[in-house]
Amino acid sequence: MSEKAPLRVLFATPEVAPWVKTGGLGDVSAALPAALAEAGIEVRMLVPAYPALVAAFPGRIPLVQVERPGAELLPATISCVALQPRLELLLVECPAYYERHGGPYQDRSGRDWPDNALRFGLLSRLAALLASSETPLDWRPDVLHCNDWQTALAPAYLRYRHEAGAASVTTIHNLAFQGLFPMARIHALDLPVAAMTIEGVEFHGRISFLKAGLQHSDRLTTVSPTYAREICEPEHGFGLDGLLRHRRDRRSGDLVGILNGIDTRQWDPATDRSIAARYGARSLALKQLNRAALGERLGLALQADTPLLGMISRITRQKGADLVIDAAPELLARGARVVVLGSGDADLEARWRALAAAHPGRIAARIGFDEALAHLIEAGADLFLMPSRFEPCGLNQMYSLAYGTPPVVRATGGLADTVVDCTPRTLADGTANGFAFGPPTTEALLAAVDRAIEAWREPATWRRLQRNGMARDWGWGPAARQYADLYRSCLRAGQ
Repeated sequence: MSEKAPLRVLFATPEVAPWVKTGGLGDVSAALPAALAEAGIEVRMLVPAYPALVAAFPGRIPLVQVERPGAELLPATISCVALQPRLELLLVECPAYYERHGGPYQDRSGRDWPDNALRFGLLSRLAALLASSETPLDWRPDVLHCNDWQTALAPAYLRYRHEAGAASVTTIHNLAFQGLFPMARIHALDLPVAAMTIEGVEFHGRISFLKAGLQHSDRLTTVSPTYAREICEPEHGFGLDGLLRHRRDRRSGDLVGILNGIDTRQWDPATDRSIAARYGARSLALKQLNRAALGERLGLALQADTPLLGMISRITRQKGADLVIDAAPELLARGARVVVLGSGDADLEARWRALAAAHPGRIAARIGFDEALAHLIEAGADLFLMPSRFEPCGLNQMYSLAYGTPPVVRATGGLADTVVDCTPRTLADGTANGFAFGPPTTEALLAAVDRAIEAWREPATWRRLQRNGMARDWGWGPAARQYADLYRSCLRAGQ
């Protein structure tokens, strides 16, 4: 790459919102490449051609047919869609793998697709091919950016199957999901015997897609600075903390935490068309119209002295959903109203439904997902609950801060990096924007909520908290600049 030539990045991901999204990765994959392109980087995003993407882009242009990806991996066509200047979408068309009824990883009954190793082995294999000197395209990246286990085998393919290739970066969005498969799949995936070692892709006798990326990428990133520290410890390392400490300590900059941003084109209360009344930091009185609209839509009995608590989340223990359920009787005793939106563990979903049925007008539970309702909850709630046991980054707390809805969070991962606990000192220095607690217990959650409700009952204090959160730039610009610097450091290190 010459000094004047634009940096080229191939961004490989299994999800991209709004077409394919199971969590924050889909949002990141929509917003970060766009921000990189706006910063002058040429980006090609490689994504499986799921039914929603096929339907969304009937005019996509076929570029190349890859007849023999390797071993038992099926042939695929790579097609192209221009999204914006310097940003194109490359779709991996393999109907037998990707055009299925259900989600990207599971069927309609919630069971993993039995051939996930091959489905995402193909995605990784093609990412490596396009990032190598053997690419069939007339565009070759300087950097291959992989995301989570579904694409993390690509750096291993670059190592074992290509003589020359781009620098590689793997981002860990959630270390708990590692892409573990039987070692018997190694040959079907077109990986050599040399990869079947602890220095390769082997992890406790199985193939780990994620470990392959952690082992073979030039640089590793996570989605917040605190999470980058946490995953190097056994509690949050899921068995990979030793390798991560080795990568962190081996060379300065090998493991970096870069805080995610939010898509401020979609999440801005001043322009949001999904809410009842648009508002900003100087017109916070209009937020009350959204509160009223949310209460009316969900049948909640709201009064001026009843705080409205919102939660939008996967309904799982990781997200602390059980803590909020256990706290619900005490929250109601404090006069609070509660609304939850999300889906997840069947038993926790059932407990939320039972609570809503037992307390009509006081608790509303919507199981599933509704994008417009999510926006209205962020705008209409007084407080936002996010008591995660661990949280690599989190986006909803940033949506809440941008919408003047102070969050109550557990101080972990990205929550610790974004939410500044309200204390006399932080109120005085202008940094307070929410409430944080430590132990993952119902008692600690309730203590933080009590402090939040006390502040909510003091209008001047509450306005300061709201405006502090709304004043920060939560967009992707800062993260895009950090990623650009990281990409260039990879290239300098390889020279």
